[in-house]
Parts: sequence; structure tokens; C-alpha cells
Amino acid sequence: MAIIKTIRGFTPQFGKNIFLADNAVVVGDVIMGDDCTVWFNAVIRGDVHYIRIGNKVNIQDNAVIHCTYQKAFTTIGNNVSIGHSAIVHGCTLEDNVVVGMGAIVMDHAVVEKNSLIAAGAVVLENTRVESGSIYAGAPAKKVKELSPEHFEQINLRIANNYVMYAEWYKEVNGEK
Repeated sequence: MAIIKTIRGFTPQFGKNIFLADNAVVVGDVIMGDDCTVWFNAVIRGDVHYIRIGNKVNIQDNAVIHCTYQKAFTTIGNNVSIGHSAIVHGCTLEDNVVVGMGAIVMDHAVVEKNSLIAAGAVVLENTRVESGSIYAGAPAKKVKELSPEHFEQINLRIANNYVMYAEWYKEVNGEK
């Protein structure tokens, strides 16, 4: 069963149709929307500041969502995919964002809607990622623009697939 902890008087709040893997950890001032999935070894730590997560967000295995004490909260929009072992820290991810495997998004960065952060990219503090773009490298730089249609295909496929994967686990555990 997932680890859900109250800290400093804050208990995580969850929307409808949530899947939390057995060893996922959600702590403190976290509010998560509907149709979200949090996968194995993922950690969402709202202990030092708040974390707000929209609808249909998937936080994949080993990802870390955190903040900076009294300085930087984390906001994640709708239809966001956060890849395996990514770190999302004290920043804003707008709607329809993909953060690739092993990518890092630092404090006060803003990733505008319909953007993709490539695997292994490092988005430095205070960076603004332009809507409809792919950013890659360390430090991350704009490498390509995506049409809204192309990005929608990528993003919705991933977001919808993770909702489907969660249903498989619910069936196995007799939750359906």
C-alpha cells in the first residue's frame, strides 16, 4: 500500500480514479486531481511547501516532485507526463507537458503548455520554456518547435496510456 503521510498538519488530498503504486510516497500539502497515477518508488513531498497537481497526470517510476522551503512551490497542470526518474522541483508545469526520463526542472522554472522536456535535460532555475517547443541538453535549450496537433498526439497518447495501465493494476488487486 502506498505511503501517505500527514506532516505539519497537511494531509494529501486526492481526486477520483487515482492509482498509487504500492511503494509510492505522497506527503504533506499535496492536492491531486482526477485520473492521476503515481508509479513505483515515485515520491511527492509537500513537506516544505505546497504541491498542486491537475487532472490526468502520470508521475512515473522513481520520479521526485518536491519544493524549496518558503521559496518555491510546485504546480503541475492537466495532461502532464513526468518520466521515469525525473525531478520536478519548485517549478510550474502548465497543461499538456511531457518531462522526459531523467530530466530535471529546477526552482521557479515555467514550462509553458504543449512543451516537451527531453530525456536527461536540465531546465535551470528561472528558465521559461516556450509553448510548443522541445527543450534538450544541460542546460536545456530550445531545439525544435512542435505543431499543436503533433504534440497533442504525443501527449494524449502517453496520458491516456497511463490511465489504462493503472486499470490493469486495479484489476489485479481486485479494486475494480
